[in-house]
Amino acid sequence: MMDLAAEYNNRAMVPDHAEIIARWHKDASAYRASHEGELDIPYGARPRNRVDLFPADGGQGQGPVIVFIHGGYWRSFDKSTFSHVAGPANAAGFDVAVPGYSLCPDVTVADIIDELRQCCLFLGQRSGRRLVVTGHSAGGHLAAAMAATEWQLYGARQDLIQACLAVSGLFDLRPLMVTPYNDDLRLSAAAAMAASPLFWPMPSRIPFDSWVGAEESFEFRRQARSLAAGWAGFGLPCRYEEVAGENHFSIGDLLARPRHPMTLRLLELARG
Repeated sequence: MMDLAAEYNNRAMVPDHAEIIARWHKDASAYRASHEGELDIPYGARPRNRVDLFPADGGQGQGPVIVFIHGGYWRSFDKSTFSHVAGPANAAGFDVAVPGYSLCPDVTVADIIDELRQCCLFLGQRSGRRLVVTGHSAGGHLAAAMAATEWQLYGARQDLIQACLAVSGLFDLRPLMVTPYNDDLRLSAAAAMAASPLFWPMPSRIPFDSWVGAEESFEFRRQARSLAAGWAGFGLPCRYEEVAGENHFSIGDLLARPRHPMTLRLLELARG
């Protein structure tokens, strides 16, 4: 029988995860110091409802705003840990937004989904442009949730989201109910289903990419495949990629590398 607690314990699977996370903090701080951005813009009422906006090199970008949503099992990390992810997209002429959000157990996963919807509505109204959403781990889940949202129900254009690239995302939250993470997430069966994009109605016909490290657990690779396969079955243009040699933490570095295939794919999706 599969040990789900072990399958979802990424820190135990990656002994050098602390070094990788320390590098994220260092690189993010250096990026903020060298690239002028508009930080801590409020988009909602809660204290962590703030978004950092990094403009394209040379001024306001053209095309969609790229939105990077951080991970941390909906219970840890902060937007300030991931500022550097904006680098390659800024250099390519795109504005990048890095939102923060409230964390479990102070709020539920459903609350976080609603907060990110608020943020996307805010960014769409502020810029007058469409969005390309991406994110890592829990951020991959939240990016997919944004891609599958019926935006017309929120008074926005239905095509607010132009494309989505999820990195190591979780799209069926039911397995987490039997892991220690549920002490903070507090998912019931009904809440897990309701917060899982895998079970939502068919989203708009936008490109959806799901990328995952080949060295990640069976469950993370299964999760990444599941939504790409499910949405492809509805006729959406989907792509699934396993990145050789990358684990759950090291894959979080890749969008900061301007010539990596995953970064190039994100920019391709942004260019339409």
